[in-house]
Amino acid sequence: MNGTSSSGKTSISIELMNQTEIPFHYLSIDHFIKEFNTKFLDVVEPTREVDQQRIGQIIFDPLLSVYYSTIKLFSEIGVNVIVDTVIDNDKWLNECLDLFFDQPTLFVGVICSKEELIRREQARGDRVIGLAASQFNKVYSIDEYDLKVNTEKMNPKECAEKILSYMKSNKEYLAFKNLSKRDVSVS
Repeated sequence: MNGTSSSGKTSISIELMNQTEIPFHYLSIDHFIKEFNTKFLDVVEPTREVDQQRIGQIIFDPLLSVYYSTIKLFSEIGVNVIVDTVIDNDKWLNECLDLFFDQPTLFVGVICSKEELIRREQARGDRVIGLAASQFNKVYSIDEYDLKVNTEKMNPKECAEKILSYMKSNKEYLAFKNLSKRDVSVS
């Protein structure tokens, strides 16, 4: 599932995990990064101060590659994986296209208006204010999904049911076959 922060991906994932018809394993980029930080970064006592943005530049892209490679491995061994991610740049989209083009990948867009994202973000209190709005145009520039769910019009359970219904329909998953790689600018 691809959507901005606060779009409802995790709530839908919980509903998918709670149903018993199709077994799933859940992999969230937020949890993946948090687990890495807990096991490796939080146990080290730095000897000098490093800006958080610099740490992100050094580790985030490689860690995201490991996250996506883990998903591919799970898929290769036959595990149904719920992927809770934010694809907000062309480099990550291209990596997903490279890794998953030959995998049965149902690409679900989790859609929500910018106004509602801002409202949810403020109500949650556990997100950096402005994160969802900053991701909005980039995430939703991807226009090819197998399925879209609008979390303003449907609750998480209804979204999960729509996803399960699509999976059981035996429709071919085509989004990753139809999407084209994008040019990545180097800055």
